Amino acid sequence: MAFGITQCFSLHVLVNGCSCQRGTRDYTIVVYGSHHRRCKQWVDNCHCKDLEDKTPDQLNRHYRLCVNHFEPSMICKASPYRTKLKDNATPTIFDLTSHPNNPQCRQRKRIKELSKAEAGQMKERKKDSADQSKTNINYAEGQDDPETNDTTQLTSKEKEHREYLKSLFEVIVVLGKQNIPLNRHTKEVQESKCLTPSNFKALLEYRMNAGGDDALRKRFEMSAMNAECCTFTQQMQMMEVCESCIREELLREVREVRFFSLVTDDVVEISGESHLPMFLRFLDQANCLREDFVGFLPFEGEDETLMERLLTEVTKKWGLNMDYCRGQAHFSSGVHSSKIKAIATKLTEMYPTAVYTPRSTCALNASLASGVALTGVQIVMSTFKKIESFFNEASSLQLELENAISIFYQGNEEKANDLKEACRTNWTVRHDAFEVAVDVLESLLLCMDSVHDNEDLRWSDQVTNDALEISEALADFEFVATLVVLKNTLSFTRAFGKNLQGPTMDVYFAANSLTAVLHSLNEVSDNIDVYHEFWFEEAVNLAAALEIPVKVPRLYLRKHHAESGTEIQPESYFKEHLTAPVVSHVINELNDLFSENHLNALRCLTLVPAVMGQLKFNTSEENNVEMYRNDLPNADTLPTELHCWRVKWKHRGKVTLPSTVHETLQLAEVKFFPNVLAFLRVLCNLPVLSLDVDGDASRKRFQMYLENTPDKHRSKSLAFLNIHYNARHDLDIMVDSYIKLYPENESHAQVCQPVD
Repeated sequence: MAFGITQCFSLHVLVNGCSCQRGTRDYTIVVYGSHHRRCKQWVDNCHCKDLEDKTPDQLNRHYRLCVNHFEPSMICKASPYRTKLKDNATPTIFDLTSHPNNPQCRQRKRIKELSKAEAGQMKERKKDSADQSKTNINYAEGQDDPETNDTTQLTSKEKEHREYLKSLFEVIVVLGKQNIPLNRHTKEVQESKCLTPSNFKALLEYRMNAGGDDALRKRFEMSAMNAECCTFTQQMQMMEVCESCIREELLREVREVRFFSLVTDDVVEISGESHLPMFLRFLDQANCLREDFVGFLPFEGEDETLMERLLTEVTKKWGLNMDYCRGQAHFSSGVHSSKIKAIATKLTEMYPTAVYTPRSTCALNASLASGVALTGVQIVMSTFKKIESFFNEASSLQLELENAISIFYQGNEEKANDLKEACRTNWTVRHDAFEVAVDVLESLLLCMDSVHDNEDLRWSDQVTNDALEISEALADFEFVATLVVLKNTLSFTRAFGKNLQGPTMDVYFAANSLTAVLHSLNEVSDNIDVYHEFWFEEAVNLAAALEIPVKVPRLYLRKHHAESGTEIQPESYFKEHLTAPVVSHVINELNDLFSENHLNALRCLTLVPAVMGQLKFNTSEENNVEMYRNDLPNADTLPTELHCWRVKWKHRGKVTLPSTVHETLQLAEVKFFPNVLAFLRVLCNLPVLSLDVDGDASRKRFQMYLENTPDKHRSKSLAFLNIHYNARHDLDIMVDSYIKLYPENESHAQVCQPVD
């Protein structure tokens, strides 16, 4: 059996001529074999008199021999991280005429390790070679590559090094797309050196053992012993290069079509730091509407800092022109809402055509509620997420809830069936989420209490603890009051928001109904005392049914009871700190989300033939396209072209009218109406309009990544590679970018960095 090289430094045998010392970087030792004849031969070759009387077992347990005493042909380095000796290996390299501490007298056949001066000379040669190359474009910075690199000037060793780097990049891309961490251990655990190799090392070893990667095998066979040829820092650099190169393919598509919209999601935690997920919405060359994930933006600092960082990322790093941004949409919750709102406002001021709209992938009511920076509202929204996660754990939990619904609605089977059907969906993110929550609250609390009691021992400790946490949140009057206020306030926007996510015709009519929605909400605001009285009474009755005491939140009492000197009444407290702020927030947010520019753009949906036909072809878009006049190829001919467009569809005959922007763009004859074509391409970038069937695939993979990856295992680059699983990638481009970005690593082309 081959003898393994170990890291145990105890009782090392310093034979004559050996210059290795404990603690030096190339100090590597091998275990004495336990075979009797093998041990005797090793001891005889070492010329160590004090070992001649030792048994093979004693030698194997307590003595080690430096690897420098073996010929390279005796070493089987099949793995970059574990070295073995061949079965017939014997130590033969000894200098018996010199002092053991004299390194100049050691004669050993060994692969040459480059000195600092030699490594520097090699680096200069590579730099001169790179200067002669025709390609000086940095892909990671998002610039185009005019022509491919001229590799004919590369030496054979440089070509071998490039093949080696391509092998490393290929392994990293595979791990990234499969969402497999390069190293699953913490830094402290890695330093202990007591666990299995990292995933990256293990896959490299597998590739070489499989015999299909000659470049990789040759590189590690020629490397210095006990050397780490790709450090953790270099792995992270390669990950970033992979991310940048794949992103560049996406950005090139966006730059080709010019127009896009900027969309952000709620702030997420990655490695203990806050990051803002960013998406680009655009219509590609095939007229397919897409919303693709493009990366994470560090979300630390004040409003101005965040704004500057975002613009730098989009314009300088990604190479996009914000003058072509035709929309923006954001989703935020809790403490981040004010910062996101400040960014949206500033973007609108700087780029008026970047219209601020709701997101088509999120229910309007859920978005409006998440943006309310009130403790009670945030508790409701976070509890909704916990409820959704709780019932996704097992179907038996869903059955438990349905049994509870049957108990509370024994006399109303139709209502019970409706609630059961609603609860089988992701009801917490629906337009009517708050209505469903109020109706099912009693059943929900009964279900949570039953699971927590766990009388028949059906549930695990984790499930019962989760049930207790949700139950405690539900059984609080602040939660009940907040839920009732949200339900009643957002009932005015429920149908409006649902239409916004419906067919194009519904979106058009929703834009024209906003005035009525705002009128109703303003009436509530003007008569807040009356409305609050009714809503508070509803909350009190619901709390009484749940046996929940009506009271002011404990934290507020602790802060203000002593100051006021009088008893604080719950009704007045919740009017001032809940009902009035929620109504005011919804009104202000609707006004911001549906500016005049936004409404004018939505009114231009009459360009879609089905909408035009519904209005009896009595439409006039000329007054609503002024904002986009500069985006049209020939704005002067627009009135005539629009007239011809209406006449064409009015006298269409028995032809089904296209009902969406996407269907209209697929028409062959639309190219004969260049202004209409250009305007429709710009219009569909508005984030409020629904995506195509596959247009939100990137967002779905993004959500899957967050759900399946714990916070401590998340990585920005790993997430990007996983989300863009089907993206094209070119290993040669990655190698070029890596060499240009990190020229200091080129000194490792012929020599590896030893392990500390």
